[in-house]
Amino acid sequence: MAFDGITTAAMVAELNRVLAGGRINKIAQPENDEIMITARGNEGNVRLLMSASASLPLIYFTEKNKPSPLTAPNFCMLLRKHIGSARILSITQPGLERIIVFDLEHLNEMGDVCRKKLILELMGKHSNLIFCDEDLMILDSIKHVSSHMSSVREVLPGRQYFIPQTQEKLDPLTVSYEDFVGTVLKKPTNVSKAIYTSLTGMSPVMAEEICYRASIDGSDTCSALDENQTIHLFHTFERLMNAVREGTFEPNIVYRDDEPVEYGVFPYQQYGAEYKSTPCSSVSSMLENYYASRSTITRARQKSADLRRIVQTALERNRKKLALQEKQMKDTGKKDKYKVYGELINAYGYGLEEGIKSFRALNYYTNEEIDIPLDPTLTPQENSKKYFDRYGKLKRTEEALTEQLVATREEIDHLETISNALDIAVTESDLVPIREELVQFGFIHKSPQSSKGSKMRAKSKPLHYISSDGFDIYVGKNNYQNDELTFKFATGNDWWFHAKKMAGSHVIVKAPDGELPDRAFEEAGRLAAYYSKGKDAPKVEIDYIQKKHVKKPGGAKPGFVVYYTNFSLVAEPDISGLTLVAD
Repeated sequence: MAFDGITTAAMVAELNRVLAGGRINKIAQPENDEIMITARGNEGNVRLLMSASASLPLIYFTEKNKPSPLTAPNFCMLLRKHIGSARILSITQPGLERIIVFDLEHLNEMGDVCRKKLILELMGKHSNLIFCDEDLMILDSIKHVSSHMSSVREVLPGRQYFIPQTQEKLDPLTVSYEDFVGTVLKKPTNVSKAIYTSLTGMSPVMAEEICYRASIDGSDTCSALDENQTIHLFHTFERLMNAVREGTFEPNIVYRDDEPVEYGVFPYQQYGAEYKSTPCSSVSSMLENYYASRSTITRARQKSADLRRIVQTALERNRKKLALQEKQMKDTGKKDKYKVYGELINAYGYGLEEGIKSFRALNYYTNEEIDIPLDPTLTPQENSKKYFDRYGKLKRTEEALTEQLVATREEIDHLETISNALDIAVTESDLVPIREELVQFGFIHKSPQSSKGSKMRAKSKPLHYISSDGFDIYVGKNNYQNDELTFKFATGNDWWFHAKKMAGSHVIVKAPDGELPDRAFEEAGRLAAYYSKGKDAPKVEIDYIQKKHVKKPGGAKPGFVVYYTNFSLVAEPDISGLTLVAD
């Protein structure tokens, strides 16, 4: 979600609660487009991060410090000179703009009281941090914008600051019903788009939320709304704006599984049962946790892209190889026919005329007469030898293909398990053992960094869940973890679960006496289904058995096991309601 005007309003309320009346102690500029302010506020010393990054503009309180360059940039030095110990009078937001204005008071060199304004604009690629005097004359900015860069507004020292009105938008906090109907809903577009393109600071996801709460499909055109729907939509919108005016915000992050997909300062109602909303103690914690989690997952996905490509290429190559081998194996089915032809030519061919192209003989194996093709340029004995040679060649091919098919199928199964491990991986440390396995089995050429893999493998731990009845359930995230869980961590009476005939994680339920309630079996089965290649299927068949009956053949690849007796259950790949422990 973009940092929209409603999120900005919630952040301004938090800033006023924490900082209004406080005093700045320290100013640093850790990045070219970032300022870190340490201040003493109403809750003690706090650290405020402000970023004018084009890709990720934001502002929030944080406990984490960031190293600063040895030589402070000019903008930072200017701020230190003027407002290094300034008092924070107030923090405001014009309308519902994505703009935050800090009103500051300080003493100049003569000891006179002066006022300054520090203005943060959270506007995507146009984001900026601008320092002005009390008459809004720009003293400096973290990004200089000349007339060559923008025809709308220059952001340079000595220029007058103003908010560019590039689009004619209404203020959501003051818009009337007449304006809402006569301007917003008169647009020749769908309802959701009409809302976020007509009202300041309104994001597409918030426009969809308003439509959803009003029981209106946001993709319907504005002209399709009747009077009752229009009134209901405006009242729904107005209730949300009242909450903004009153500052009754409820910061939360929406997760799908363990991945954050959205954040907001009001609970979302538009997301289905597969999503869960986690409340946050503050807007700052919401933003910091959301972007930290997103950053971790994004980095892991970027780093896993090469591994996925390697695995996918190897899978495609082996599937093509398997199809060719199966076709060749089907062709070897003709070998017995050639053997019979050779034998029948030897049995009946002594009286054959020279130069004939075929002859009919009784097949003494089936008691049926068959036609046997002959090469007219060869003698009966030479035709018989030709058929026996074909039989021998196909028999040798069949023997070789039998071994090759087993090896190719095992290779595909192995690659499927690695692919499943990549689907499960959410952090960079999860990728280390996967890369190590690909190196070990020759899919990646060994590099000096690969030798570090075994040391780093311990950083990635299995997933740990607690069942509804309090039993510990562990899920392997890759083949090495699967082996360790099953053969080093689990004891004989513990229960082992795995998706039937498909790649998936080993799931271990700790049960020292071997006794589990039915609900624990069902929940472990759901985990085994969810962390398998059948995750997107409505139901998955799960094999389960006590660990003492699970064996690993000598020389088998990581994660590969055998068992000769088992129980089965059918589970939905749904893990809602299960508690993940942060080990």
